[in-house]
Amino acid sequence: MSARISPVLRPPSLEVELWREVGRHLELADTVQRVAKLLRQVAPVDAVLVRRLDQKPLRLSTIAFGSGSTFPEPESVRTEQEPASERALLRFLNERSAVSLHDASSSLVRAMLPAGVSGSALAGPLFVHDEAVGVVVLLSSDPRGLAEAQLDIAISLLEPLSVAFESDQRLHELARMRETLEADRRALLSRLGRQEIGDTVVGEGAGLKLVMERVEQVARTDAPVLLLGETGSGKELIARAIHTQSRRKDGPVVRINCGAIPSELVDSELFGHEKGSFTGAVGVRKGWFERADGGTLFLDEIGELPHAAQVRLLRVLQDGSLERVGGHQPITVDVRIVAATHRNLETMVADGSFREDLWYRISVFPIRLPPLRERDEDIPALATHFAKRSGMKLSGVPLLPSERDIELLRTYSWPGNVRELGAVIERAAILGDGKRLEISKALGAPQPIVVQERPSAFPPAPSVTVRPVANDASAHEQPGPGVQPLDHAMRSHIERALSSTLGRIEGPFGAAKVLGINPHTLRARMRKLGIEWSRYRPRGEA
Repeated sequence: MSARISPVLRPPSLEVELWREVGRHLELADTVQRVAKLLRQVAPVDAVLVRRLDQKPLRLSTIAFGSGSTFPEPESVRTEQEPASERALLRFLNERSAVSLHDASSSLVRAMLPAGVSGSALAGPLFVHDEAVGVVVLLSSDPRGLAEAQLDIAISLLEPLSVAFESDQRLHELARMRETLEADRRALLSRLGRQEIGDTVVGEGAGLKLVMERVEQVARTDAPVLLLGETGSGKELIARAIHTQSRRKDGPVVRINCGAIPSELVDSELFGHEKGSFTGAVGVRKGWFERADGGTLFLDEIGELPHAAQVRLLRVLQDGSLERVGGHQPITVDVRIVAATHRNLETMVADGSFREDLWYRISVFPIRLPPLRERDEDIPALATHFAKRSGMKLSGVPLLPSERDIELLRTYSWPGNVRELGAVIERAAILGDGKRLEISKALGAPQPIVVQERPSAFPPAPSVTVRPVANDASAHEQPGPGVQPLDHAMRSHIERALSSTLGRIEGPFGAAKVLGINPHTLRARMRKLGIEWSRYRPRGEA
């Protein structure tokens, strides 16, 4: 009859216990507190400090404290470095080994320990990805102290606490990013005067009815959408409506203005970069595509993208993958693209400034937003919306436009569209001290403008003499001696309008209003005729 032998259960080693504690806690402070109690069982360790290494200026800051006894937490959190202690600290970090701190007068002790802390100590450096990030300090008030024979305890702490340090820093970085995004979201909603992103679009049942029908059609798909419309017509609002009605509504919606990014930083902003990929790339950075993964990326003013960035954007749209600047590893992203522009991309394709293949890729489902002048039935609702918001901001009481106010607003052509209407309503509320709307003053009444004569780069237009013409085809072969070329007449007419409006193009007193044409059309004709508007501005004005 054989006897059954029970297996011998060995207690886990200290290193195993340390790794176990690191894996149990997300917060570094919790980990350090548990580690301090664990070390107290095997050595006279009263407290454990984790101190972060800050650069420029070089200093140590306590970010976690744990005690297995009644050892008081040091009041001093930050230790500034003098030249001698700074040299001693850098030498200690370069040697990458644990040391015993026993001489209170030494430069290294002054560098390592917070002010007011006494007793014996052991210390070791913490490294993350081969970069020094901090130190761990073991403190003891025992008269026998922490002997150098116990350095192996400090050494066993270094790797687990380095991992815990890195995890804690990433956790807090994510928390900061979340707070930043939430603050951006609240600021955006505040500017829009809404509580949530999915608020009702003003005009969705009237002037924007056809637009919202197309939004509903495309939102449930992942097809790229191209929003076309003049500046200020509400393209960003429609992009967010597409997102909130899609299956991605719980994911991020990220807006980036392609025209606001310096050309040399476009690739880094859109696709991210690796550490050291260019001067100033001190760390890895995720681009906007990675940040929008699982959601929607709104590329506003896509017509402003440089040609090189257009090539890389096309690859992302085709393959769903990208490479960071300086990287070689493909990164897969799941992003829905909504692009917007006020420019004529077909014309840009024709002249070669926009890639034809990218145009076909982003214009799968184009949606044109009508300018405000084409949907004046929305003006009452929009004016009421903006008036309520302006009143709440200024006096805490919502304002309402009168019928007379609405009629005044309908008489204006709104070259700046909904954005300009919002600005006019807010100006009217300010002029009314937040108690009423001064729409007439906000729009401005025409006033005679007296300007001094200024020299012109072009000769004055000769007068046109009109003569009766005989009913003969030969009369049309050559212009009469008093008739000037059409371009010259147009140039003179535009110059007189610019002179009378002091070089202003848009607005109720602008040259476009005087001439009865769209400001964009006027600018195009001025470029063709070589007319520089700034020559007509008063001296000292830009």
